[in-house]
Amino acid sequence: MGGHPKHLPADERRAATVEAVVDLAGEQHPSDITTTAIAQRMGLTQGALFRHFPTKDAILQAVMSWVTERLLARLDKAAESAISPLAALEAVFMTHIEFVSEHPGVPRMLFGELQRPGDTLPKRIAQTLIQHYGERLHRLLLAGKTHGELAAELDVDAAIVLFIGTVQGLVMQSLLAGDVARMRRDAPGVFAIYRRGIRSNP
Repeated sequence: MGGHPKHLPADERRAATVEAVVDLAGEQHPSDITTTAIAQRMGLTQGALFRHFPTKDAILQAVMSWVTERLLARLDKAAESAISPLAALEAVFMTHIEFVSEHPGVPRMLFGELQRPGDTLPKRIAQTLIQHYGERLHRLLLAGKTHGELAAELDVDAAIVLFIGTVQGLVMQSLLAGDVARMRRDAPGVFAIYRRGIRSNP
């Protein structure tokens, strides 16, 4: 994206910076994104960019916070509108796929941060996102067992790992194929197999 107005309030400028980084991450490896490239995408000088973010890590921190807030909010909304715990799990699954389809740079940045050596703030934010995601799945899976939708003997922790791993697998295969739409096409059939494995016998 480009063509941002040169004079924006500070909060809007920071939000525009985050969006620019997410867009750039969808086009190239996140580690190759420079502050020069970010500034150019926004039509700014590096000096103007650094008035809002003192370092590149500060930009990455803002991006990861944006991802965490936006993704979890959308997942919560999807789950709340579902008629049952199992329907909520499916809604969360499909909403996550939709979010990544709209922002393909997000998983690249998330995986990149988790692989970085050391304990950085952006990495901790990425880890917190996964933790909160798992907690939401844990509640839905327990509710599904309580309502009799899911198998009483279901290993909830294993089901969480499989759920997140299935989403990641769809995303990675789609990115490797260079076909973002592929994850949307494959998601319903893949979730159907997951659902068959966790639900209680009729």
